[in-house]
Parts: sequence; C-alpha cells; structure tokens
Amino acid sequence: MEALADNTLMEKVRDGDLDKLSLLFQRYKRPLYGFFYGMNKDQELSEDLVQNTFFRIIKYRHLFRGEGDFKTWMFHIARNVSHDHFRKNKMNFKERVENWQERLGHEENRSTEMQQLEAQQMLSMAMDRLPTEKREVLLLSKYQEKKYKEIGEILGCSEGAVKVKVFRALEELRVIYKQLEKIM
Repeated sequence: MEALADNTLMEKVRDGDLDKLSLLFQRYKRPLYGFFYGMNKDQELSEDLVQNTFFRIIKYRHLFRGEGDFKTWMFHIARNVSHDHFRKNKMNFKERVENWQERLGHEENRSTEMQQLEAQQMLSMAMDRLPTEKREVLLLSKYQEKKYKEIGEILGCSEGAVKVKVFRALEELRVIYKQLEKIM
C-alpha cells in the first residue's frame, strides 16, 4: 500500500502539488542517506547528495509515469546524482580509500567497542576497495534491502544479471576482507 501511496504522492508532485514532495522526503531521506554514506563515508557529502536527489526529482518530475515503483525511480536518480558528483569532482577511488580513517569519526576512542569497531572498519575498508559498481550493487541489495528486480530496473539490467553481480561482488568482498585480516 505504501508503494501506491508513494506513486500517488509523486503523481501529485508531477502535476504541480510540490508540497507533497515533503512527505516523500521525510520517508526516504534516511534510506538515501544510508545509500550515499555507504558509497562515500562522508556525512556532509551524503546529506548534500540527498538534497541533490530531491532537487532532481523536482526538476524531472514530468518524467515520472507512475508505471513502476517510485522508490526504484528515486534510486535510479540517486545513482545518477552520485555518479555525476564524482565525475564532476574527479574524486577517485584511491582518495576515498586513503581517507577512510578520517571519515569514521570518534567511535575509535571507545575501548569497550574496539573489537566490533575493528570488524566494522575492516568491512568498511573492504567495501571501499571494491570497484564502485560492485559496492553499489551490494549497498542496494544488502543495506537498502532492494529486491533483485528493483535493482535491475535501477541499473538497467535483468534480474538474473543482478544476481550474478551480487554474487561476484560478495565473492570479491570476501577475498578483500580475508586479505585485510592477514595484514591486520
């Protein structure tokens, strides 16, 4: 029922009732933030990208047809916002990996959470070392809990191709994580 409500709200936005976008923003700002933060580990940047996504939703509202799920359409836009940002700012993968510790915050100081934090850091490092496409598909499937069919619509490929992409991304993540365990 929520998907229908989302589509109905977006149709009203498309037809000129821009106040309805605030309801969609309230529903989806956290999932979008989680997606962006998983991609770049930067709080301010993630907040900016959420805002940019909703600006694009307003800008391209006339393209929403209501045939598919609003969330799928929104994440497709979010993915493009992310790609455009990194292309525009030429922030490459190496820079993100080198700065991962700086972006983690102050949780490192809590001695009681050290082991859990180390595991999270290693997973974060392993995720950062994945190619963008593989990190993106894992964030959508595992953290955003999107169905393969939805991810296929977002990425523009079949459900079967998404299954293969997720499997390969998990395999590569596992290999990278094991390498990091040996180092640390």
